[in-house]
Amino acid sequence: MKETSFEDAMKRIESIVEELEKGDLPLEESLKRFEEAVKLARVCNEKLKGAQEKVSKLVKTGEGEFELEPF
Repeated sequence: MKETSFEDAMKRIESIVEELEKGDLPLEESLKRFEEAVKLARVCNEKLKGAQEKVSKLVKTGEGEFELEPF
């Protein structure tokens, strides 16, 4: 799967959910869509994990200075 942005992956997942909820697709096509959505969900999860690792918060030390602390 090519590099996909978080937003694009979420939009595609939403689209797949709408298609599946309609119930018009044959079983094989529904399974393909479901598998695609699972892969996209993994992409989103990895991107969220990466973002979380980048997030830090400033903490005031006892000496009145600030230091970065992992989120």
